[in-house]
Amino acid sequence: MTPLTTTRPRAVIADDEPHVAEHLRERLGLLWPQLQIEGIAANGPEALKLIGERAPDIVFLDIRMPGLGGIEVAARIATRTRVVFVTAFDQYAVDAFEREAVDYLLKPVGEERLARTVNRLKAQLQGDAAAPAAAKWLKALADALPQPQPHLRWIRAAKGELTHQISVDEVLYFQASDKYVSVFTREGEALIRTPLSELQARLDPAAFAQIHRSTIVNLGAVAGARRDIMGQTRLRLKDSAVELPVSRGYAKLFKSM
Repeated sequence: MTPLTTTRPRAVIADDEPHVAEHLRERLGLLWPQLQIEGIAANGPEALKLIGERAPDIVFLDIRMPGLGGIEVAARIATRTRVVFVTAFDQYAVDAFEREAVDYLLKPVGEERLARTVNRLKAQLQGDAAAPAAAKWLKALADALPQPQPHLRWIRAAKGELTHQISVDEVLYFQASDKYVSVFTREGEALIRTPLSELQARLDPAAFAQIHRSTIVNLGAVAGARRDIMGQTRLRLKDSAVELPVSRGYAKLFKSM
């Protein structure tokens, strides 16, 4: 039988969190220098296009992405491609992965766990083992994973002694600090205790984007982007002098501005 890969196996990474994708690319480069990363996709449709063009041996798929989720993407790609799901779901959902013939990585991706995945993939490719039949385990995973909650429409936030109900559409940006997350609107600042990571999971990804580990911005409130003298990208908000710094991992989202 003809081996599935050349001496340099190829991989694609698909994740809508740029810092997660870049971190995974960097760690794979250290653990598996021979692995050729063919590209990074930021959403499901991009992933399908990139996989179709590059025909990778391996694809690292985020479970939840805009457009199409990782399970939907996996169902549409060639069965010869090994799939490794990257997920933030807890143990009860992960049990479904362990029952089926598919690998997974929990966010944040740990060095030891990634090394085990790399060793497993190397053994599969070198042994020319066939990728598992997809239909059964994709259905099992889809059934086991929790259904997405509806996007947030209102937020209850404290401002002084009063608790305000704020429409998500009115929020300019969220910024985490210590035990609180500040909610900034044109009327001022209010506070919530919801962690930024939990908040991001409930926000519409088409309307809100994380631009820094401590900041999520309403894309509809952004007037444009510029680079300062240090080369850092900054977002200017509409009808405002406020500028928000964009960390390096997220800067490519705004290159076209």
